[in-house]
Amino acid sequence: MLQTVSEPRTIGAAQLAAYRFMLRARLLDDKFAALYRAGKIHGGVFLGRGQEALSAAIGVSLKKTDVFAPLIRDAAGRLAFGETILDAVRTYLGSALGPMRGRDGNVHRGRPQDGCLPMISHLGAMISVVNGVLFARRMKGVTGLVGAACLGEGATSTGSFHEALNQAAVEKLPLVLVVANNQYAYSTPNDRQFACADLADKAVGYGVEAHSVVGNDLAACLDVVSHAVARARAGHGPQLIVANLLRLCGHGEHDDAGYIVPELKNSPLGRDCLKLAEEFLLQEKIADRAQLAVWRSEAIREIEDAVAQVQREPLPDPFAENWTALSTENLAEGRE
Repeated sequence: MLQTVSEPRTIGAAQLAAYRFMLRARLLDDKFAALYRAGKIHGGVFLGRGQEALSAAIGVSLKKTDVFAPLIRDAAGRLAFGETILDAVRTYLGSALGPMRGRDGNVHRGRPQDGCLPMISHLGAMISVVNGVLFARRMKGVTGLVGAACLGEGATSTGSFHEALNQAAVEKLPLVLVVANNQYAYSTPNDRQFACADLADKAVGYGVEAHSVVGNDLAACLDVVSHAVARARAGHGPQLIVANLLRLCGHGEHDDAGYIVPELKNSPLGRDCLKLAEEFLLQEKIADRAQLAVWRSEAIREIEDAVAQVQREPLPDPFAENWTALSTENLAEGRE
């Protein structure tokens, strides 16, 4: 059942599109980190540095009618799936005009009516939520859709992971479960998390198909994720993807990541996926350095404009707020 891609196909157009989402996500994360250090953001800031290739591959492989449950490091996937930079900035800065109306923490954002689910927890809790959406749509006779849920390798040790994956397997739900194995559950290394040689080995126990990929190789990620999505959409049941990579930053901006050993930093997993993608685009003459610079400048300008706009927007007024659920009374997702 395990499918390992060692020499992925070159996917020029898809790789170009995914790279631009990776770039925007990296620059957006950098801006959030700067705002956090300046005291402009309350709560944590969790960067996706080093995981953008995997995340973007998920977003570009899904259809807008699918369901996506991203996590704290999935800015690239969110953008590829349709989240706007303005939505992200509004949530981080607590704007009352954002999708969560300034009510929730900055990583718990989404637009459920558009298939992007706000995160409850990163510890496997979102798998069962995606299962529920897939069940509901099945009961309504909706076919041909896929639900993608993201998690880190630490979440595979939780009961939520076991119960939800077992349920999806028994019901043959079109679930694509993407595990970003970034070698550390916060600061706990893999050898203190699980004893199996490869997390993909767990798939056979659930009766699901597994796929392994090098997570900082964009072409490989696009190849594997798109294949797994197609398998799930075609009725082959849940697909488990395990991407091996390295988080190139701390768990959050409060963490200096001093526990990451030099051997990993200097290994192939420690190579920056964004730089690798740029090298590919240049080597294949899909883009030149001038074009890369233009895209970077355009993304920076869009991000700076969004931040300037949101800093002028009102914060929620607890005394005037209508505290009903966002899905009622026409409050859903910013519609008033």
